[in-house]
Amino acid sequence: MKSSISFLFVIFILHLIVSAVSGSSGYYGNGQNNNHVDEEETPKLDDDNAPTFPVEYLPADLDAYNGLSSSYYHTSCPEAEAIIFQKMEEWSKKDETILPSILRLFFHDSVVRGCDGSILLNHEGSERTAEASKTLRGFEVIDEIKKALEEKCPKTVSCADILTAAARDATHLLKGPYWLVPYGRKDGKFSVAKEADDLVPMGHEIISSLLELFQSMGLNVLDLVVLQGAHTVGRATCGRIQDRIYNYNGTGEADKSIDKQFLNYLTRKCRWASEYVDLDPITPNKFDAIYFKNILDKNMGLLATDQALTSSISTLKLVSAFVNSPALFDYQFGASMTKLSKVNVLTGDEGEVRTNCNFVNSNH
Repeated sequence: MKSSISFLFVIFILHLIVSAVSGSSGYYGNGQNNNHVDEEETPKLDDDNAPTFPVEYLPADLDAYNGLSSSYYHTSCPEAEAIIFQKMEEWSKKDETILPSILRLFFHDSVVRGCDGSILLNHEGSERTAEASKTLRGFEVIDEIKKALEEKCPKTVSCADILTAAARDATHLLKGPYWLVPYGRKDGKFSVAKEADDLVPMGHEIISSLLELFQSMGLNVLDLVVLQGAHTVGRATCGRIQDRIYNYNGTGEADKSIDKQFLNYLTRKCRWASEYVDLDPITPNKFDAIYFKNILDKNMGLLATDQALTSSISTLKLVSAFVNSPALFDYQFGASMTKLSKVNVLTGDEGEVRTNCNFVNSNH
């Protein structure tokens, strides 16, 4: 009974958000275009090498939280956000597939020990060496951003903050939403491969297990569904789904929940585990709500955890809400990413600002 009441409350809040998005400028500052920020509104350097931002994104600091603030670097490194965005834009022009990879890198970092840059540490036995991390990409992007920021503002901007902002900018460059990032995270000094293998979802978990993981981080079912919507972009290796299409639960057959035409495509595409397949087969390079329509109307969820969003009443209703209101997905994705970015953060003297994201300072 209690869970039903909680879910009804979530739906009520969603209804209020939909009304707010539809009837006012609200979160985006532009009621006529809620899908993304226009190019001229993105952070950039002006002629005086100072960052400029749309007026809508510079209210009084409403995001101060446990030492975090969207204005954290305004004095110590005012060009930080502009530098991060410029580097992300440069990389996206060379390889657009790097953008979803940065989102995934951020998620892996946040799930283990919170958003502390521990996934970036490169030593024997670190999270980066875990089985769950072996297909992660984008480390060189963060390294390049860090180098540029060290030249401009030495020992100031943490690797954890860089990765958080890069994930936001990756979303925006994929035509997704743009949101204010609260800054001030410090970098952790510990990174353990076993923790990543124990915690990071691999695409075959049941909904209750995923929800338990999210609740352990202070997130809820709404955040779970929304953040899994990041699978609207990016790819997975065929090795992640071969059991599902060839030997589901040891039956020697495919998962019967997969659309037959989609299954035919996957069996032809995934003869080799090293091949890649798009998570969203309809609009694979665009951040949108088509992902939810794929799993709701077509049974075309690539991973078992994708299609599983339709297996419980609570998640199914949220999937339906995002199909019917794509603008709501954009809005809530920024809100849930902000919540995720605050999980178990280190502030003050709890961590350090690494000068190289691959090593803790004492070892560098």
